[in-house]
Amino acid sequence: MCGIVGFVSKEKEKKKLIKKMADKIAHRGPDGEGYYMDESIALGHRRLSIIDLSTGNQPMFNENNTKVVIFNGEIYNYIELRNELEKTHQFKTSSDTEVLIHGYEEWGNDLPKKLRGMFAFAIWDKEEQTLFCARDNFGIKPFYYYQTDDTFLFASEIKSFLEHPAFKKELNTELIGPYLSFSFTPTTETFFKGVYRLDPGCSLTYKRGNLEIERYYEIEFEPEKRDFDRVVESINKTMKESVNFHMLSDVEVGSFLSSGIDSSYIVSLARPDKTYTVGYDEDKYNEIEYAKDLAQKLNINNTSKKITREEYKKIIPKILYHMDEPSSDPASIMLYFVSELARKDVKVVLSGEGADEFFGGYNNYREEVDLKWYNKIPYPLRHLAAAIFKLLPEFPGRNFIVRRGTKLENDYIGVNKVFSEKERKKVLCCHDPIQNKEITKPYFETVKNADNITKKQNIDINFWLIKDILQKADRMTMANSIEGRVPFIDKEVFKEASKLTEKDKVTKANTKVALRASAKKDIPNESYKKKKLGFPVPLREWLREEDFYTEVKNTFSQEFVSEFFNQSYIIKLLDEHKNHKRDTYKKVWTVYCFIKWYEIFFLDRKVNES
Repeated sequence: MCGIVGFVSKEKEKKKLIKKMADKIAHRGPDGEGYYMDESIALGHRRLSIIDLSTGNQPMFNENNTKVVIFNGEIYNYIELRNELEKTHQFKTSSDTEVLIHGYEEWGNDLPKKLRGMFAFAIWDKEEQTLFCARDNFGIKPFYYYQTDDTFLFASEIKSFLEHPAFKKELNTELIGPYLSFSFTPTTETFFKGVYRLDPGCSLTYKRGNLEIERYYEIEFEPEKRDFDRVVESINKTMKESVNFHMLSDVEVGSFLSSGIDSSYIVSLARPDKTYTVGYDEDKYNEIEYAKDLAQKLNINNTSKKITREEYKKIIPKILYHMDEPSSDPASIMLYFVSELARKDVKVVLSGEGADEFFGGYNNYREEVDLKWYNKIPYPLRHLAAAIFKLLPEFPGRNFIVRRGTKLENDYIGVNKVFSEKERKKVLCCHDPIQNKEITKPYFETVKNADNITKKQNIDINFWLIKDILQKADRMTMANSIEGRVPFIDKEVFKEASKLTEKDKVTKANTKVALRASAKKDIPNESYKKKKLGFPVPLREWLREEDFYTEVKNTFSQEFVSEFFNQSYIIKLLDEHKNHKRDTYKKVWTVYCFIKWYEIFFLDRKVNES
């Protein structure tokens, strides 16, 4: 795992600039640094040594030094690819990085299609004066770019761009509204105007000022009716293969462990010597005892830590600094602490992200099965009921009537919707031109003939998983200079998951039906049937405590906040929550995280980066 930076320009001070850009993300690679420069380009690399510790330094070159690569990630099928490439190419190292450079010589722009792993890389062809970059199928590894008339910048993290004189830092205010609904940045363009993320499954070619983006991988669902036992056996075989690939390392591999099926399945298959869990004093938010029970049954070690309210509150600015963009996912902070715990022992950790999205794990999917009877009511009647209920104050059952009387394509944005577009108008003072359905429409189009569970999965994969879950997983592990690996998020695992029918995913009795049956074969306790908590946080209760409440209210009351938000309204939301009038903690937290992020990146409030 590493960090990469680079720029194409005629800038003369390349050495000084590329070093400053790379230093900005030194946490991604504290084991070493390397640079390449010529009159057209500068490339920088920060290394965290995982495979080929002695000779895997970057940038790396082909045999005649006409091509150079920098790479962040792991290629799990590199040995198979190397065996194929050795027929025509001479290898100098045993690293997966060298497979990329020779693979590009052999297959050109088709290289990413051959790869199984997590990756973001850049290859410079000196002779053709061409930069070729690619990001993995599901966006496990980040890649950002920024273009002016005569300069092209790219990096693993946006903060690197702040060091380049060609970069103009400007807030993209049009994204505040969508952020309030999604709780993260849901678009390809970021909160820094002109900065874009390269979408997962895409490659980028930059040549003499011209930028072209090509998609090499599509997320597609192809359900097949199969015998359930065969389905379970196939999932189990594929998961074992994926976990074996993800254990490939020249350093020790540990794992995060919660109480639910996902991490329990990974740990039961991998049997790492060391696992890590975080929790709280409050019993309903504490998974430590469940994790210790599994570790004991597997005869492996489990290290745990209880997080205090004060620790949680204190670390928020640092979390938002590492995230680069505003994010109100409370689990980001938990991921930071469990990564900090693991880094004392290991450089690599496994984690259970992706199972819910791939295999149908969210409870709202069950609504499509449990309440099919309601859908038998003609849509015009359901739509009329929804229109009436929208006008009423919130009460139990109201949101259900509204949801079931609204077409999924017009309303569903994922499992974690925060503000409705109607309430955004009350919250925002700035322009809010982007509707949620404009953002999700292309993704609904690709599954327009699918069932509603599949439609929801497609939205949750492309938004919640890729733009929130994987974003925070990368940033929080890398903030602690460790590599996070996600065996569920593998193209062969997804191929298996994409074949599942509705009954393989969700029934009235349970979610992730086929995955649970597969996990049952290997998990030695009953975690396979336990509802996943993820990294639960007692934030709802904490925001009612005087210290947390005062901190948020003071933040909301600052003068600059009125540029973006209706201050009286957001303080009202906070007070309603504190006084138990309405449960508004998600809304309060989403606004609070944006303001704290803005303070760091646009008001230059200092953060302890170490």
